[in-house]
Amino acid sequence: MGAGKQSDMASAAALIASGETVGLGGMTIYRRPLAFARALAQRTPRPHDLTLLAFAAGMAADLLVGAGMVTRTRTCYFGLESFGLAPMFSSAVEAQRVTVIEESEASIACGLRASMAGVGFMPSQAWQGSDMFRVRPDVQTMTDPYTNKIVTAFPAIRCDTAVIHALEADLDGNVVLGGNPTIDLELALVAQRVIITAESVVARLPGPIDIPGLMVSHVVHCPWGAWPTSCFPRYAVDGEALLDYVDACRQGRFEEYLAESYDTHTQLQRESG
Repeated sequence: MGAGKQSDMASAAALIASGETVGLGGMTIYRRPLAFARALAQRTPRPHDLTLLAFAAGMAADLLVGAGMVTRTRTCYFGLESFGLAPMFSSAVEAQRVTVIEESEASIACGLRASMAGVGFMPSQAWQGSDMFRVRPDVQTMTDPYTNKIVTAFPAIRCDTAVIHALEADLDGNVVLGGNPTIDLELALVAQRVIITAESVVARLPGPIDIPGLMVSHVVHCPWGAWPTSCFPRYAVDGEALLDYVDACRQGRFEEYLAESYDTHTQLQRESG
């Protein structure tokens, strides 16, 4: 079968340029593009000054922060669910190395919808009566011309590259996510470049599909690409590995863990054939 949009991981990771806004698919500890995050950290020099965009950021995002690549975050949550806080993000914010652009589910949803619609903002009643405007003075209000009510004008959210891990993809870039789609389709719609890492890659998917190939730029075959987060139904969350990560970060061994996890993922791929 022909190559289509298929790429290798190193080539896909080389596409990320310093200063970009990078959107990460998945949700907290589910179907996160961990292998791609490790590949990005393998680059010399690493890209820097990235803006991280995620609906709910987790371990993949924390790796990018820990590797010194991120200077701004846009997410309504950043953590590891029952496994605690995201250690590298927490320390980076405390040290003022990362700027947090405060978001909520509504602001991210409206910002993406505005970008999808090709307009500069999306009106909503969200945030009215809240203190969110104190931390986001860039978000304006306006009078609805039809109801005369004050509404929030959420600015459009742009994305240079979206990186999404999927259960399956084909050579034309069609994608099956494997459940819990979150905002992956919306990220694919607004991003200038969409990189899919997939547990398996086939010549053509029969459908139904979750993300059409028209939106996808590159497809990378990457078994265990979400490990140690889950990729249903292939594998569950590896809680022990997540705790190892948290412990390593607390002990100041982030770079050591990064190298070890790269080797572990390589071994998992070998064992899976």
